[in-house]
Amino acid sequence: MRESKIEQHLVREVKRIGGQAPKWVSPGNRGVPDRIVILPNGHTVYVEMKAPGKPLSPLQRKWFKTLKQLGHKVYKIDCKEDIDSFIAEVK
Repeated sequence: MRESKIEQHLVREVKRIGGQAPKWVSPGNRGVPDRIVILPNGHTVYVEMKAPGKPLSPLQRKWFKTLKQLGHKVYKIDCKEDIDSFIAEVK
């Protein structure tokens, strides 16, 4: 399945539980996660979307580490099953 289809599914599922998943574009900051997921009750997490089986790039790994060190939750999603697990965890 293509990354774009997986990403569309994530956006739909996040909306279904009352949240939003806007695309994160940060000029001058390559490697930031693809989506900021804004959830009910003031929770925000970050999601990097990948094609199935594709690894994070070195810049993406750097951002993952930075965000985690700052106390944020960051997820890599590359299949629909990951979305199901993600939704169950953040719901």
